[in-house]
Amino acid sequence: MASDRIHLSVAEAREHSERALRGIGYDAEEARILADHMIDAALCGYEYSGLAKILNIPEHRRFKRPRRPMTVIRETEVSTLYDGGNNVGMLAMYYATRAAIAKAEGRGFSLVGVTNSWMSGRSAYYCEIIAKANLAGIHTASSARSVAPFGGTRAALGTNPMAFGLPSSQGPVVLDMGTSAFMGTELALRERLGQLLPEGVAIDAQGLPTRDPAAARQGALLPFGGYKGYGLGFIVQALGVLAGSAIDPDGDDGYLFIVFNPELLVPLADFKREVTDLIGRIKNVPTAPGVAEIRIPGERAFKSRERLSREGIEVDRLVYDALAALHA
Repeated sequence: MASDRIHLSVAEAREHSERALRGIGYDAEEARILADHMIDAALCGYEYSGLAKILNIPEHRRFKRPRRPMTVIRETEVSTLYDGGNNVGMLAMYYATRAAIAKAEGRGFSLVGVTNSWMSGRSAYYCEIIAKANLAGIHTASSARSVAPFGGTRAALGTNPMAFGLPSSQGPVVLDMGTSAFMGTELALRERLGQLLPEGVAIDAQGLPTRDPAAARQGALLPFGGYKGYGLGFIVQALGVLAGSAIDPDGDDGYLFIVFNPELLVPLADFKREVTDLIGRIKNVPTAPGVAEIRIPGERAFKSRERLSREGIEVDRLVYDALAALHA
């Protein structure tokens, strides 16, 4: 029903979000950084990673644990491993992205890892920042165990997204994909709203297929694409070890950034032009029957952001009211 949805301008969504974030203990600058991330997700068409995600923060098992500023565990001229201080990942990854960019701009390459953090948000958000700095970026995020391995009946991997960002003469090109058949954040929203899952994305605690989000939370999500998604999820979890997950309190969360200047290999202007030419070649491929257009990774989200920045966004009334209850 229309009455179950509330329309907000971007400014209204920002105010509503920042007040809720301040209400759960974040200072003004932290609230701004977090709200930027989640409002951008909503504008890009990912409602489950938008304003609703704020509600997931105080419900997370690590939220009530003490947090402290990020610290450096190990550093070289081109690398840094951070202890995230038990800060929510959307803060820790924001600062890690900025650090990775600064090192890559100075040395041409950077490798940055973060551990002792949780709930990192949309990986595309960070890779777009990197691409806008005229750098190429790869980001992987190993996370808490919620996905069963291919053929298994118990969670052993995270949803483990991987993302890539590249500059082009038309702006950033970004690919962001989870390695699970369904994302944990959307699972949380479906459970909150009492909505069923699609078929074939989850199992219950007995290893049987389920569409019940609560049963899936007690069981496991499945990898996308069978053994292929499982293989990618395994590699992301292993890269999390490189990023320090072994010293994470829960032993799972490890976030890795690989950032480099294209000029290390080819002139930047040539690279950006040739990526744009590649986009044109793909877009000019004849479409199959019933297909309106061929889209480039990230294109749908960018078009959604452009439109919704003008039109505003909608949120479920339950989400809106729950955020209002958190207001500072």
